[in-house]
Amino acid sequence: MAPSTVFMEPDNLLTPKEKNKLRKPVVEKMRRDRINSSIEQLKLLLEKEFQRHQPNSKLEKADILEMTVSYLKQQSQLQMKRSFHKSSQFDFREGYSRCLQEAFHFLSLHKVRTETQTKILSHFQK
Repeated sequence: MAPSTVFMEPDNLLTPKEKNKLRKPVVEKMRRDRINSSIEQLKLLLEKEFQRHQPNSKLEKADILEMTVSYLKQQSQLQMKRSFHKSSQFDFREGYSRCLQEAFHFLSLHKVRTETQTKILSHFQK
């Protein structure tokens, strides 16, 4: 029997709907592989954090995702606290500096004795 040329004939080409039907499982598998790969990368990146919370336990994908979200929230809160602390320190210094300028200005306007000015300035600089 001669080899069949069914796939070579133009009449037997797949319709777009049939192509999509064949392509869909391949695309879905690629999508799942990407998801699994990303979850595995998260697991490796946060391995120490996972060991701290659940040592000696096999983590499911959902556990990895939940713990990652929790960890990122923690880090975000810490970063906000740090930036607030730095901001409040900056505000304090700026206010203190402004107060010191006002005091110098006041002392210069009221002709306070030099000895008193020196004592006040040394007090502020402590």
